[in-house]
Amino acid sequence: MYDLVIRNGRVVDGSGAPWFYADVAVAGGKIVAVGRLLSCEAKSTYDAQGKTVAPGFIDMHSHSDAPLLVNNRSESKVRQGVTTEVIGNCGTSLGPVPKEKIAVISDQMLREYRGAVVWDWSSMGEYLARLERSGISVNVVPQVGHGTVRRVVMDYDNRPPTSRELQEMKDLIRSAMEDGVPGFSTGLTYTPSGYANTEEIIELAKVVAEYGGFYTNHMRNESDLLLGSVTETIRIGEEAGLPAHIVHLKATGRHNWGKSLDALELVDRARARGVDVTCDQYPYHALSTGLGALMPPWAAAGGRHEFLARLGDASTRARMREEIEQGTPDWASYCKGVGWDNVMVARCSPSPAAEGRTIGELAQEAGKDAFDYAFDILKSSDLNVGVIVFAMSEDDVARVMAHPVVMPGSDGSGLAPYGLLGRGVPHPRNYGTFARVLGHFVREKKVMRLEEAVRKMTSLPAARAGITGRGLLKPGFWADVTVFDPATIADAATFTKPHQYARGIDWVFVNGELVVDHESHTGRTPGRVLRRK
Repeated sequence: MYDLVIRNGRVVDGSGAPWFYADVAVAGGKIVAVGRLLSCEAKSTYDAQGKTVAPGFIDMHSHSDAPLLVNNRSESKVRQGVTTEVIGNCGTSLGPVPKEKIAVISDQMLREYRGAVVWDWSSMGEYLARLERSGISVNVVPQVGHGTVRRVVMDYDNRPPTSRELQEMKDLIRSAMEDGVPGFSTGLTYTPSGYANTEEIIELAKVVAEYGGFYTNHMRNESDLLLGSVTETIRIGEEAGLPAHIVHLKATGRHNWGKSLDALELVDRARARGVDVTCDQYPYHALSTGLGALMPPWAAAGGRHEFLARLGDASTRARMREEIEQGTPDWASYCKGVGWDNVMVARCSPSPAAEGRTIGELAQEAGKDAFDYAFDILKSSDLNVGVIVFAMSEDDVARVMAHPVVMPGSDGSGLAPYGLLGRGVPHPRNYGTFARVLGHFVREKKVMRLEEAVRKMTSLPAARAGITGRGLLKPGFWADVTVFDPATIADAATFTKPHQYARGIDWVFVNGELVVDHESHTGRTPGRVLRRK
């Protein structure tokens, strides 16, 4: 007898092949049969007539590292069909951090969750064990973040490492790889990761290559210097000898719209000569980041206190303003070509009334210059302001999405409309990424076939992240399964009301256990940490 059978559905198996009618049988957490199972018996049966049965979606770009310790259900993700999250992105991971530095680094990295999460681990292995002890509703693929290890070794120093410091960073990365971490990430648009030159990243990535790992990069620039940043990412993968993955590929600023064509051509050329490079993308025309990331990187050199002091100095503000408006030969702000009327405050704990409103309108209301308002709110909030920037073209979004090596990645966290994770006005991608691809872009705009979209959400990210036994509906694979209605699946979250779950999801199974039953989370936590074998 099977544990469960999903009957009568249109199976989209994750390979990109056309759908077919079949039943899917599960036992012991794994798929044991796919076909017309007319006479089988099962403890539970689910009638999927008129529905699509697909592998559980894999979010290649997630930031649920800390939120999973606040709320282990990953509600906003699993309710849109996500069964696996790749964490540790953009150079930020919650380890490895030596015990003597935990107090300082946890204060920086867990500021949003003070009092809710106690940092009681040091190594990546200990952090992953903590996740497993707390129980999680989705599977997790960890990465070790360059920004974290550089902060441990060099704090916020804007300089190349000494040979000893480089070796210390290598040792930290090696310790994470020994703990089974399969990936290494950089956030070269953020400090302190962005203080590294290309050669530093190549040397560190070579350690990851020794273990058969992969590399993901939030590039240095996604606006004026986009093409140089794509070229740098490809170079790192090629010279370090490991797969390279560009996260949330985009072209920001109206004057850069259309550059996605050139960026994708660089990817195609690299692949043609044998470089394994892929990309992910969220299906929205707005990005989200910290307000501090819109400032020139030198402003953050030396750490928080130095940054705050610079924000209080008139001459330094003038220099920052000029560089944000004009750019420099090696940096361009997300704001360039966008304007403060297109920058919305998403999170600002000291001033919650500002959330959901643009800096342009807030400045006008306060009778201030918009730049001064931005500098003031960043300083008064102790640098803790999140923003949403409306900077991209939907034509670019659709073009990137249709490329065969681009997969969806939310760049979001597992949130919930309640509790600590329900605060602020976050980007709707946290709740709607995968449903939006299937509803808006597949069903309505017909950017690609349903089967191709599912491949990009399942077997493609599984291959990129080295996940075995997942991403396809076939016997012997783990039973991560999403059942949805292709006629109604849609994102409900908006930029002004983001805390809304996706629609059209019937059932979500993780390792053979039912986690989502229509509009309810079952409370089950069958997720696992997927370590490198």
